[in-house]
Amino acid sequence: MTGAGEIVVGADGSMREPVWDATSPYRRQHRDGALLVVGDVVTDVVAQYRGPLASGTDTAAAVRTVPGGAGANVACWAAHWGCAEVRLLGRVGADAAAWHERELTASGVRPRLVVDPVAPTGTVICLVDTSASAERTFLTDSGASLRLDPDDWSPSLLEGVAWLHLSGYLFFSESCRALVAVALKSARARGVPVSVDPASAGFLTKLGVDRFLALAEGIDVLLPSRDEACLLTGLPDPAEAAAKLSRHVPLVVVKQGGAGALVAESGTVRDLVPATPAAPVDTTGAGDAFTGAFLAALLSGSRPGEAAAQGGRAGALAVEQVGGRPRRST
Repeated sequence: MTGAGEIVVGADGSMREPVWDATSPYRRQHRDGALLVVGDVVTDVVAQYRGPLASGTDTAAAVRTVPGGAGANVACWAAHWGCAEVRLLGRVGADAAAWHERELTASGVRPRLVVDPVAPTGTVICLVDTSASAERTFLTDSGASLRLDPDDWSPSLLEGVAWLHLSGYLFFSESCRALVAVALKSARARGVPVSVDPASAGFLTKLGVDRFLALAEGIDVLLPSRDEACLLTGLPDPAEAAAKLSRHVPLVVVKQGGAGALVAESGTVRDLVPATPAAPVDTTGAGDAFTGAFLAALLSGSRPGEAAAQGGRAGALAVEQVGGRPRRST
């Protein structure tokens, strides 16, 4: 293990500052290996309209169907941002399994999709009001995505893995919570650091803050939105919330959209990262883009504040397009 301020040499001969070491917020090391994301794979139906919605009648909208899911989006953005190997474990229905596998593979992700014998692929209707900073409202049918269970997990999934990321949506069903427990146990046994994005303030409220925090005990990085951070701490100020959370999780990065990001360690906010300017079209997946790019940068050797700046750049790109995945070159 390297000490703070040292330089490590990568396999390609390049020199870089070592990455933050999850065992201690004051040490750095470079990590070689894959990023494994476990989470939701869904079909997004994005409806862009100019509000208000006309109740009881028609509202004109531009409607597109695109691949989505917080876990899948994070994986795709991490691959897009240069992570050498990104793997994804998710569950889909037979109705769209082949399409999702093709889309993920084309985005540079190695998918392991469990095909549910009963439930269809999860579907999310994203209502995007183009007259209100492209803010979105979700109508969610989780379908197969929240039917992952411990039988879908194997410790062998961590072979060659340097980092495990868990989508927060996994915490919102009984079978997925059971999978989270075994995945965390496997990761700890192998010394693989774990990050979690809480994913949904609405679902967090239903689950209960104390229950979520107990389930997430022992993770290394928490990446909540501003609303989620405040909800998890009961504090109205996001900086105070970030500091409080970092007394329990070694590294906390609070995503604040147009207000940038806060990076906190050991009870102190270390970095205030400004947002990258953007002209929003659809804010769906902006937080996922941030998380994916952040993890890719962290694994490549960036310090947390630098990685958060990379995340902000990815988030800015995400809001300037429709859907939660990065654009692919044609």
